[in-house]
Amino acid sequence: MSRLISHIVKPDDIDDIVQETFVKTYEADLKQEIKYVRSYMLKTAKNLALNHVARWDNKYNDSLEDFTQPPVQLTSINVEDDYESKEQFLFFCRATDQLSGSVRKCFILKKVYGLSQKEIASYLGLSESTVEKHIAQGLLKSAMYIKRMNHEQGVKHVKTTRQVNSSLVKKTVRK
Repeated sequence: MSRLISHIVKPDDIDDIVQETFVKTYEADLKQEIKYVRSYMLKTAKNLALNHVARWDNKYNDSLEDFTQPPVQLTSINVEDDYESKEQFLFFCRATDQLSGSVRKCFILKKVYGLSQKEIASYLGLSESTVEKHIAQGLLKSAMYIKRMNHEQGVKHVKTTRQVNSSLVKKTVRK
């Protein structure tokens, strides 16, 4: 089996594919008896290896010609933009803190770590349906929290701008 996989994936990935093949075969055998185990395992290993390559190719399929902007920012960062991005990140962190335990776990595993719903379900021992509902709930609550925080910050910004403008008007009128 390793020889077959070695023609498809890099040597570093062979052990992972073989291990996943055994797990998938074992799980399938629990559901129903597999008549030709060797054939099933070879086909499973081949499919897993091809899927692994396809995921890798999709992840790294951008060519250098596709970049119109340099991948690293070469210009100076606008202080206001830097502040706003840090503030948005802080809002995101606070939004996830206000989520309940299992909703928070599902949401963070999906949005921060990029795990699939199936992987999250397996990892947390939940059904995929429950994971899907938790992620949707986390997304909704977080979006509402961030929107509320942005609105409050906008109101504070408008008040500050009005205060500055009114003081400028008063100074101008006095002169």
